Amino acid sequence: LFAVHDWGLGHATRDLLLIRALLGNGHTVHILSHGRALNLLQDELGTRCSYTSLPDIPKPLGRHASTFYIKMSLSMPAVFWTFRQEHQCARKLHHRHNFDCVISDSRFGVALREIPSYHLFHSLRQIIPGRPRRLEQFVESSQKRLLAPARRLLIPDQRENGLAGDLCHNLGCDWGNRLVYLGILASVKRVSVAQDIDRFISISGAEPQRTYLEQIVLRQVGHLTGKTVIALGRPEQRGSVATKGQVTIHGYMDRRQQEEMLNRARLVITRPGYTTLMELAELGRRALLIPTVGQSEQEYLADYHRNLGHLYAIRQHEVDLVRDVAIAESYPGLPRMNPSAQSVARFLDVVTGGISSS
Repeated sequence: LFAVHDWGLGHATRDLLLIRALLGNGHTVHILSHGRALNLLQDELGTRCSYTSLPDIPKPLGRHASTFYIKMSLSMPAVFWTFRQEHQCARKLHHRHNFDCVISDSRFGVALREIPSYHLFHSLRQIIPGRPRRLEQFVESSQKRLLAPARRLLIPDQRENGLAGDLCHNLGCDWGNRLVYLGILASVKRVSVAQDIDRFISISGAEPQRTYLEQIVLRQVGHLTGKTVIALGRPEQRGSVATKGQVTIHGYMDRRQQEEMLNRARLVITRPGYTTLMELAELGRRALLIPTVGQSEQEYLADYHRNLGHLYAIRQHEVDLVRDVAIAESYPGLPRMNPSAQSVARFLDVVTGGISSS
């Protein structure tokens, strides 16, 4: 059983790499996900897997960050109810399919004590605005208890010189020997092609913030010089393409199209979701980062890599594409990490070893 978080598409895209590796090694995979993430996995994997749709935790995003934090706090009873529903669903599916193991990417309720269970998770510490040390440690210890049923926690980052900063390093709790640092997981590959696109703009994330960023970009992109390609991140507009001058707008791009654009673009403008950062590191690309309003993890990662001098970042309400693109082009990009193929090999070693010894 492979459970996939559906906040945006980042979890689904990084999990594709692992699911394909499991299939390629002779395993059968049943996927538990929901919404756009499930649609993407079904599009990419087709009948090679079986699927169950189950809603994820609430996504109380709004126009302002303060609205998100208030709504998220008020929705905690619904969050814990969702964890309970996930656990019950996982148990029912296990009785039906007799799984050998469970892998859950950021769906806390999907774990079973009677068979090897693994959580794929990079946010062992939740970044809280203002960084209150005691509160962050309390939340970390609470997550530790929630993740207790898992045999191992599989972290998509390097143990040293990692990409995620305080999210999974310099931790406040003793996690024992349960942490396995896999290395980065990027489903895109670096290919030798001409960089003939000045910039690729990927608009993504949960609503309504995806739409707000789309409006900002479409209002300003005409002032840029050079060739720009935009992916709006609307699966319902698959196949829709419009061109105006040197700007080409795609309603939606599948993974192969996105991989091509990421390789061809001199600069990428995107959300700093963790999966996206792993892809930028895999390809060695410069980028302009625009974190989703209210998502403190994205805001932290954007500030972290800006302060390290890797990538330029700007808050959404401050975006000025002409100014910000010029600044972003002066940054060197993320340092190269060990290739994702090594991370996948490590994942298979840990998970299939757990199956054979269970």
